[in-house]
Amino acid sequence: MEYTNEYISPLGKILLASDGHALTGLWFEGQKYFAAKLERDHEEKDLPVFVQVAEWLALYFNGKNPAFTPPLTLKGTPFQKEVWEAMLAIPFGQTTTYAKIAAQIAKHRGLASMSAQAVGSAVAHNPISLIIPCHRVVGSDGSLTGYAGGIEKKEWLLAMERQAPESVI
Repeated sequence: MEYTNEYISPLGKILLASDGHALTGLWFEGQKYFAAKLERDHEEKDLPVFVQVAEWLALYFNGKNPAFTPPLTLKGTPFQKEVWEAMLAIPFGQTTTYAKIAAQIAKHRGLASMSAQAVGSAVAHNPISLIIPCHRVVGSDGSLTGYAGGIEKKEWLLAMERQAPESVI
């Protein structure tokens, strides 16, 4: 059984999903692939993990780098999970490129190269937006290519992070 809860952010409603222990989904209302990994049978419920996620989101939307990551359960292919883990390592206020993530995964797997487009597809299907910071992945030329929540949200999130104080709480 999966459970849901709602969070109201400065960028609109966010749907949270959990297996009862960890966060399994975080989507902006109306985003591409909205609730794609959410089980058909689910119920709205208050859970400790949702309290943790709400604390994380409150800190984040107040321009602070949360010093913790709520428990996460990633639902995806092994490749998608590898890309999502790579995104978790992108520091607050910084960006990386699809090509750099592809090169990192290729090196880890002992391959000569890997498709940046394949990485892009995995980034686009990230089920836990914000906490797994897909908004921090940009094109090789620095362009703000694609964001399931919309380019305007990506621009807002990156601008907010750039203006945040350096201190980590």
